Amino acid sequence: MKLTVETRVAAPIELVWRAYTTPADIVQWNAASDDWHTTSASVDLREGGQFSSRMEAKNGSMGFDFAGTYAKIVEHKLIAYTFGDRTAEVEFAPGPDGVVTVQVRFDSEETHSIAQQQAGWQAILDNFARHVTALHVGT
Repeated sequence: MKLTVETRVAAPIELVWRAYTTPADIVQWNAASDDWHTTSASVDLREGGQFSSRMEAKNGSMGFDFAGTYAKIVEHKLIAYTFGDRTAEVEFAPGPDGVVTVQVRFDSEETHSIAQQQAGWQAILDNFARHVTALHVGT
């Protein structure tokens, strides 16, 4: 089943795209809750390129690598990727009001409930929007 999360960011598309695809930014926003963080990230942003984010509980009790392969890249518009046997697409849609809509569609998995997956991915995207907003205000 495909799930969808979405946010809107009042910032230029170039800044939104860069924050989504730059390891130094990813480690700042990529967490679903305050007790988790991303300790490292790598990005080879090209079709066939690999990405990885090391996500860990801040207390050190657990962690995992969220990793995959980019399937399609359309700069400032689309990032499609595979991770394990699942897929995801991230669409970037600049609006006339200077607000970029970022929508992520992803395959659900069987370990966690649909509600948990939806909430976790939405929380990460909300952190992303706050990060980009802070960057934009600071420029």
